[in-house]
Amino acid sequence: MDYRIAIRLFFSLLLTQWLVIDAAHANSELPRFLDSINAQEIFPGADRLGSPTGKPLVAPAFKQGKQLGFVFLTSDFVNTTGYSGKPIHQLVAIDTQGIIQKVLLVEHHEPIVLIGIPEKRIVAVLKNYEGLDVGKLVRGTQNQDVDVVTGATVTVMVMDDTILRSAIKVARIYGLSGLKTERIQAGPVASVNSEINNIEDWLGLVSEGSVRRLKINLQQINEAFENSGNYLALDFPEEGDADEIFIELYAAVVSIPSIGRSLLGENEYRNLEKKLQPGEQAILLAGDGRYSFKGSGYVRGGIFDRFRITQGDTSLRFHDRHHKRLRQMAAEGAPKLKDVDLFRTPADLEFNAANPWKLELLVGRNIGPTKKVFLTFDLDYSPPEKYLRFTEVETQDTTTGLYQKTEPIWKKMWQLKIPEIVVLALALAVLTSIFFFQEWLVKRPKLTDRIRVGFLIFTLFGIGWYFNAQLSVVNILAMFNALVSGFDWSYFLMEPLIFILWGSVAAALLFWGRGPYCGWLCPFGSLQELINRVAKIFKIKQVTVPWEIHERIWTFKYLIFLLLFGFSLYSLEWAERLAEVEPFKTAIILKFIRDWPYVIFAVAVLIPGVFIERFYCRYLCPLGAALAIPGRMRMFSWLKRYKECGTPCQRCGNECMVQAIHREGHINVNECLYCLHCQVVYSDDNACPVVIQKRLKRERREARSAAIAGKEESVIAKELKQK
Repeated sequence: MDYRIAIRLFFSLLLTQWLVIDAAHANSELPRFLDSINAQEIFPGADRLGSPTGKPLVAPAFKQGKQLGFVFLTSDFVNTTGYSGKPIHQLVAIDTQGIIQKVLLVEHHEPIVLIGIPEKRIVAVLKNYEGLDVGKLVRGTQNQDVDVVTGATVTVMVMDDTILRSAIKVARIYGLSGLKTERIQAGPVASVNSEINNIEDWLGLVSEGSVRRLKINLQQINEAFENSGNYLALDFPEEGDADEIFIELYAAVVSIPSIGRSLLGENEYRNLEKKLQPGEQAILLAGDGRYSFKGSGYVRGGIFDRFRITQGDTSLRFHDRHHKRLRQMAAEGAPKLKDVDLFRTPADLEFNAANPWKLELLVGRNIGPTKKVFLTFDLDYSPPEKYLRFTEVETQDTTTGLYQKTEPIWKKMWQLKIPEIVVLALALAVLTSIFFFQEWLVKRPKLTDRIRVGFLIFTLFGIGWYFNAQLSVVNILAMFNALVSGFDWSYFLMEPLIFILWGSVAAALLFWGRGPYCGWLCPFGSLQELINRVAKIFKIKQVTVPWEIHERIWTFKYLIFLLLFGFSLYSLEWAERLAEVEPFKTAIILKFIRDWPYVIFAVAVLIPGVFIERFYCRYLCPLGAALAIPGRMRMFSWLKRYKECGTPCQRCGNECMVQAIHREGHINVNECLYCLHCQVVYSDDNACPVVIQKRLKRERREARSAAIAGKEESVIAKELKQK
């Protein structure tokens, strides 16, 4: 086969696909999906859907002429690309109050859902979003926990993220649930300048605005309740001198170095720096007077319920775990106050110390045995510009509010799988060491065999059945599809173990070809080899495929790969379905817990492996074929051969488990699984005829030398005896 022609053909197909990208992807798919459903399916209670309008498109929902809300497609508002590299389309119905009524999954290309996990399990998750108030979600008064489906974590997390972000965006555009669109014009953006470390006294901190104050006396609080319009509150005024302090409250951001060192003192500030996690900030609140900003609710329930801090759409209510009580403030001239407390902002809320914020103080007044009325007083805070640095940025759209600032999903996935990542990294380090020091290892046949069996067991049970990190030809097809339709690394970073394995495969292809993955890291390949080893223990007769047949039918896997690749140029979804020729998902991901046709197929390709070692790898695996093509570019040849290999010696060729050694002794790197058995034979002076001959010659020389030495010793002994 002329590989240059094959490579040219391959890249020609890729270029053709690139040039014929369907421009329809740039248009909204909403009308297409709405044409296939009725109003009741997507918006409970609606009798019709209006024509989609706006940019992006949104369809109004009506009942008897009255508008109930809106229906939109998540992919029109945010990037909904899943692990397949294709969008996950979901229709969302939201009413005029900003409450989600229903979510429908209308189209996706996620392989694990298409050919693995039943779609009904994914659809069941979408019911959790019904009744979610988007405004409360943004303001932090309502939470939405994602209900992850085992085996489809990435898909579900993408769906959750896109539902929430697109719903917030729609709510802002149409003013639902009190939200509105905000736009930050191009200009300087502030951040804390950590290089400034001035120490200021109390008067200086107050005068420059580093410390802000809210002061209310009894007269002011009584007047505020009078003006509230609640006449019952007039019957329960605060008794005392009108000038008596009701509350005097001070606030400052002490994670700004100069302010923190001034108010906390050097030792306390250093303690704070050690405790602050990435993304956390610290606020100092200090107060005096008849009314305490802390109250007693945090003692019972752990939450400080008398105040909250808002910054944009972010709302912070502090828990006792974020709180530390201080004795006093360290700044020179600072007053002695009853309450001095330090609060850390949770990292996930991404409070920005350089931006303005507001403290809302809630003051309640009893108007009966079990009734209260409440008023809110605001303390506005802006950090002094002298402690900030400013950089120019483009105009920013903050339509999505809180969710625009949250971490990408792929980062969350990497954080969730840190233990698995560490174990896989160690395993890859061990395997790399095996290959780099193979010359030492193969001289110890028993150790080599035990290490190989142990690693195969780890691959099957650890990487495969526990981590579910089985690579697939679908990954390759998705990669090429992403290259021609808009590449984004985040698609492939969402599965950290798969990403790491592909990275290791890419490196291994340059050094050793396809063998390290197919021979050592593929869970399904490990399953085949372990089954065959058990079969040999039970003396099941092995079948050797005649070479003339073997070298022709190994091409089947290349034909299967080219067929799948061709289909992927037309439809990735069709290619993903046809990729069921890989039994990996049935045997490894779903552990044979699947519909019976899939299980029968998986077992059917495993049974020949009992008699023909690695049968599926040799003749049918499209993934192996896909890896073999770039594997021809390997830079090194680590497998040693003698000139006698193949002519006349056929020992390694006869014992190669996948018949990857040609009759003339050449190792076909496209088929080699790098099991190292040929290298064990190569070094074994009891197995390799070439080494055996060298050993016999050495032994004969040693014998002759010993005989001569013995004869000389005998003569010398005889002469000594005569003397």
